Amino acid sequence: MASKAGSSPTIVDVAEQAGVSIKTVSRVLNKEAGVQEKTREQVLKVVAALKYRPKLAARSMGGGRSFLIGLLYYDPSAAFVGGVQQGATLRCRESGYHLVVESLHNDAPDIYNQVDRMVSALRPDGMILTPPLCDNPKVLQALRDNETPFVLLSPGQQPADQFSVRMDDELAAEEVTNLLISLGHERIGFIKGAPDQAASELRYRGFVRAMRSHDLSVEESLVWEGDFTFPSGVEGAHKLLSRSVRPTAVFASNDDMALGVLAAAQRLGLNVPADLSIAGFDDSSAASLVWPPLTTVRQPTHEMASVAVEMLIAAKGNDAEAATPQSSHRVLPHQLLVRDSSRALHSSPAPKKKA
Repeated sequence: MASKAGSSPTIVDVAEQAGVSIKTVSRVLNKEAGVQEKTREQVLKVVAALKYRPKLAARSMGGGRSFLIGLLYYDPSAAFVGGVQQGATLRCRESGYHLVVESLHNDAPDIYNQVDRMVSALRPDGMILTPPLCDNPKVLQALRDNETPFVLLSPGQQPADQFSVRMDDELAAEEVTNLLISLGHERIGFIKGAPDQAASELRYRGFVRAMRSHDLSVEESLVWEGDFTFPSGVEGAHKLLSRSVRPTAVFASNDDMALGVLAAAQRLGLNVPADLSIAGFDDSSAASLVWPPLTTVRQPTHEMASVAVEMLIAAKGNDAEAATPQSSHRVLPHQLLVRDSSRALHSSPAPKKKA
């Protein structure tokens, strides 16, 4: 029986025209296993012919899913969260899911109750947690108590029974430091990130490891604790660059702080990179727009978020592969981008190109 003229087709219409049960249509739309390929093709053909668009609530009741994935963040660096949100949104859209983004204060005394109320109201199929929430035991416990799957992005600790996606922050920071050393820099200033985020310590470890591997000392006076914000980069740069013997290069733990270093250097009358080389971390949108463009590390935020969504969808579908160690903990590759903010120490400026 066809739908009434002017009314939208229903799942009943699809089932009748495809000659299958409503449950079979639901299983096809939810991409569940156990449906013969011929039947699947027939159902999808009818769906296309009728231009049937399943309502979210109906899909939820039919497949036991809400088709919602949550993204929780508390991070002063917009570059990281922005990249994660874009990557997760695109991957959700491809799979017929919706992304719900919520900001939580990591130090909120009632954070367990906030997460509990949120999950009880939305009933998401899974949650993606960014730093530092991914290391907050109250957040994790609230999700476990609600039996909600979750993926940790760049966690400081990696529980064996939880999904996680990250890049190798320590290795990336070591590569940046090795680059500066290869350019002849030995007095290198370092600006740490927020102390409540695991990446801050990992990037500092990479810096120290590279310095020590080249028998270079790490001077405490050349290390400043920032918080991943532009103002902390400005403040740290003024402290480091006002010394009687200033560093010839500064490595900031993210691009926001590196941009603060660049601004401070220019206010102090220093030429970058002739007087000072600067490197950042993240490859934010601003990193390639400023002058000189920043040498930095491209963190695969889009890819990390996309993989996280895939993990949650697979887990909700009881995909056996989702439980294997190889797929439960993913480390994605990064890229070192060498730009004009770093240069060999005491090198001559490049000749100007003729117009």
